[in-house]
Amino acid sequence: MTAAAPPPVLDLRGVRKTYPGSPPVTALHPTDLRVKTGDFLAVVGPSGSGKSTLLNLLGLLDRPTDGSYRLSGTDVASLTERDRAALRGRRVGFVFQAFHLLPHRTVLENVALAQLYVTGRGEPRRANSARALRRVGLGHRLDALPSRLSGGERQRVAIARAVVNTPDILLCDEPTGNLDSATAAAVMDLLAELNRAGVTIVVITHDPAVAQRAPRRVTILDGRLSETAPGSRAAGGPR
Repeated sequence: MTAAAPPPVLDLRGVRKTYPGSPPVTALHPTDLRVKTGDFLAVVGPSGSGKSTLLNLLGLLDRPTDGSYRLSGTDVASLTERDRAALRGRRVGFVFQAFHLLPHRTVLENVALAQLYVTGRGEPRRANSARALRRVGLGHRLDALPSRLSGGERQRVAIARAVVNTPDILLCDEPTGNLDSATAAAVMDLLAELNRAGVTIVVITHDPAVAQRAPRRVTILDGRLSETAPGSRAAGGPR
């Protein structure tokens, strides 16, 4: 008997986000999007297109106005804010354009802080953090302060912090925006390596060159998503 396929990591059905006002502003029109385990998806669009709104919804930082959203099979609509925060901490890793590292904490301490609400105190957190840093090629920089690192190294620390809790999905918001082209390419190489190791990745970007690194791409414009098959110019609805 064939085992049932696991549910999508992200499953949006008819999700819409409207902000109140006079008149109300619809930042995301009704959207269907499913991201499977092991996918590497780029969401590309200009400023004001709805990328941040989509990211906030996917990362449980905001709630949709309409529609349903399941994260790894869990319907998040009825969860309390406390339960949403706990689910976010266990299942979602975030990488931002601004690295958001604490300047007076070492690299190891910055990564360890991400585990405060997931694991116990002490050695397990330090061991997990060191393992995550070795995974991104920074095992030799555990005791360095962020100010002593290059921009690419700081982004690698941010990625280690995002994956230390082994999340189901990694949400990356303009992860190369503060980097030169060579360093940006190296960061994208790292994300591709993590994806090959089984990490599900969604990259939000305005840069078509970054989007081209993802096997699957979705365009967002004026709050509407469309997807183009690799090698094709024909757009269709997200699968």
